Amino acid sequence: MTLQDLILFALKASIALSVFAIGLQSRFDDAVALLRRPNLLVRSVLAMNVVMPLVAAVMAWAFDLPVAVEIALVALAVSPIPPVLPKKQIKAHGEPTYAIGLLVAAAAFAVVFVPLAVELLGQAFATQAHMRVWPVARLVLATVLAPLAGGMLVRRAAPALALRFAKPAALVGAVLLALSFIPVLVTAWPSIVALVGSGTLWALTAFVLIGLAVGHLLGGPDPHDRTVLALAAATRHPGVAMAIGSANFPGQSAVLPAILLYVVLGTILTIPYVMWRKRVG
Repeated sequence: MTLQDLILFALKASIALSVFAIGLQSRFDDAVALLRRPNLLVRSVLAMNVVMPLVAAVMAWAFDLPVAVEIALVALAVSPIPPVLPKKQIKAHGEPTYAIGLLVAAAAFAVVFVPLAVELLGQAFATQAHMRVWPVARLVLATVLAPLAGGMLVRRAAPALALRFAKPAALVGAVLLALSFIPVLVTAWPSIVALVGSGTLWALTAFVLIGLAVGHLLGGPDPHDRTVLALAAATRHPGVAMAIGSANFPGQSAVLPAILLYVVLGTILTIPYVMWRKRVG
């Protein structure tokens, strides 16, 4: 096993363990709760899968950005929310049931939405772009649905044991995620720095901030729902975006650094919003 294979394995294991920890603190009713709130479900889909892709498309058309950055923006916009996001949403005083339900709904919707969106992405960039359903479904199953369901099953069978091990599992997952992400970030850092002067920094910053605003506005009257949707609209699944870029635009080597830069910026830029939502309750 090469170092790259080891890092990839650690990354997948960390995500699965983090989602498993979320499942240990959740119920099966949480996973389908959003289906019982159709108005909120529609607003969530509108924010994440309509407005944000349109924002990315307008930015790619209106600004003189490197092609790789334009691809990264659109690929991020059509990707679902990352599986570890509910933990951040809940810490920011978001509604836990909505956070879990949105994670499941976004993951399931991505199986159909991402392949269709990639076809449109290919037309926009005048190239053949495809993303089959199975790779997306396999990624969703491995990083979201299976570990989440596993954690919920443990909670249902042994609630005391689940609550006891939820925090240690989450901590180990977070540490493993950091250890696996750092080598990738360090390796790509020179390429990331090279993008800063091309307008990429401002474009990605705008994308994150617009996402926060769109989700907050469409989250509805409940402040806890607003918090969840704001972070969901601004934070996208980098793994899916990387898969789209590498599978369809192998000649654009700057796509991966642009996505990694987005991860760094998104982590930093959402901190003030999270702190604000904690203060207002």
